[in-house]
Amino acid sequence: MSTRRTTLALTALAPAIWGTTYIVTTEWLPEGFPLTVSLLRALPAGLLLLAIVRVLPRGIWWGRVLLLGAFNFAIFWSLLFEAAYRLPGGVAATVGAVQPLIVLMLARFWIGAPLRAMAMLAALGGVIGVNLLVLRPGAAFDAVGIAAALGSAASMAVGTVLTKRWQPPVSALTFTAWQLVAGGALLLIPALILEPGLPAPSTTNLVGFAWLALVGAALTYILWFRGIAALGPASVAPLGFLSPMTAVLLGWLVLGQELALQQIAGIVLVLVSVWLSQRAQATKIAAACDRVKVIRSSDGE
Repeated sequence: MSTRRTTLALTALAPAIWGTTYIVTTEWLPEGFPLTVSLLRALPAGLLLLAIVRVLPRGIWWGRVLLLGAFNFAIFWSLLFEAAYRLPGGVAATVGAVQPLIVLMLARFWIGAPLRAMAMLAALGGVIGVNLLVLRPGAAFDAVGIAAALGSAASMAVGTVLTKRWQPPVSALTFTAWQLVAGGALLLIPALILEPGLPAPSTTNLVGFAWLALVGAALTYILWFRGIAALGPASVAPLGFLSPMTAVLLGWLVLGQELALQQIAGIVLVLVSVWLSQRAQATKIAAACDRVKVIRSSDGE
């Protein structure tokens, strides 16, 4: 159980670090280059990790890695930025918070994971908690933006479940390298065609790009994919609620933004939802262990 807790804590670091993306993007990076920023976040990190592991996919894994790179990075990040540009951050984050619910549904049908009432309740509680954290009265709604936010949530949900379903005989470091390179390669042509050339970066820009690539992509996705393999999608997906919570806390601590009572309630609800989701998974594991003990006892008799 202690090993599970350690893995869970390390996996939770990933969405917590992703929560820094908003402040890094707005304060340290040039505006108006979502595809280029996504490309520079994925491809250099992937190539660096690939240079370390020096292992390439084989056979069927070329196609699988391409799909995983698309769902986990290229499609997910592209739609996420589109939603962020079209919607207030609160609306985009609230719509995107349905991702754990989608994961639970997909995991039920694709990998046979049981659909538990406590897990569903935790996921719904997390959506409400994110709503309290970031949604403001009078927020504008844009149909294309809503569709993009839903699409980004669905893309990451599909990638999360497929990452569990398709586990290659390599380390999490190698698996992450493959997916980052694939996602970055898929972003290369759209970024070159659809966006103007990036201006000469300042020192601050370079620090921002380095943080997003080395920490916000390479390190976090190694932890994330390792967590999915060890804990399963149903345990890992609700940890994503920690990302908007971190973003709100950083806005308060670093930018001096208001932390109202509503947001404090949202933080509490998010933490309770994450705890409840892990409690549901722990109950499932305990029940499975009890069944094994009963079977072994019966065989011994």
